[in-house]
Amino acid sequence: MISQQIAQRWPTVLPYWQLTRMDKPIGSLLLLWPTWCALWLAAEGWPGFHLFLVFTLGVILMRAAGCAVNDFADRKIDSHVKRTAGRPLATGALTPKSALALFAGLSAAAFLLVLTTNTLTILLSFLALALAFGYPFAKRHTHLPQLVLGAAFSMGIPMAFAAVTGEVPAEAWLLYTANLVWTLCYDTFYAMVDRDDDLQIGVKSTAILFGEMDKVITGALQLIVLAALLLIGSNFTLGPLYYLALLPVTGLFVYQQWLVRNRAREGCFQAFINNNWVGFAIFAGISLHFLLN
Repeated sequence: MISQQIAQRWPTVLPYWQLTRMDKPIGSLLLLWPTWCALWLAAEGWPGFHLFLVFTLGVILMRAAGCAVNDFADRKIDSHVKRTAGRPLATGALTPKSALALFAGLSAAAFLLVLTTNTLTILLSFLALALAFGYPFAKRHTHLPQLVLGAAFSMGIPMAFAAVTGEVPAEAWLLYTANLVWTLCYDTFYAMVDRDDDLQIGVKSTAILFGEMDKVITGALQLIVLAALLLIGSNFTLGPLYYLALLPVTGLFVYQQWLVRNRAREGCFQAFINNNWVGFAIFAGISLHFLLN
């Protein structure tokens, strides 16, 4: 709906809107849930308007920047993949230089936000930027680009703790690890959508690496995430509301395995999308714990 309005009123803006995936907010949400969880855990509740705004806008800007550099890296292969053939660089609606310029501009805007925090958070932002830029190129050199994406998608966690407390405690790295494994799992579902196309054009992914063991391995990853979430509850002394939230998380993981049972494209994509509710449930458990205690 929004994309249609933009196309009618500002047709020259639409390709940039699509390049940054503003028409597909699922990526931003999957980044926001763990970042918000980290902010609430670090602050033991509401982190304050300043940090909430910095990290919310920062996540949205960096996700958009990551999409721009991803399409730059994939500009010669997107036209050969059914799901990505309509992207602006694949169709020629935008040039590679415009994608790089947009990446630089969005990254600079996000960095200006980080400058309002502290030194440790600023230093961590350089690692976050390197991971965001490097992920799209990883799929050409390793079958584990989803692991690189997990590392990039989790950087908001140590940055949030650094911004709130001035340090990154061991518990923060437990949350980082849980989110990395979760990302590895749901992005494998995403890669399963493109597996046939990727095999033909030589793009690497965990979906290809795992092969016929994909369902078993993603199920094992989900069990690891659940175990890590239980440890997080213990380490942060969270109450019953948090543990109740893990029940729908468990149910959602089971449902996702059912969705991918036949490895159909649509089912795998829906399993990926469904992880938005996983993130929501975890954040709801954490935020309600602090709100009601």
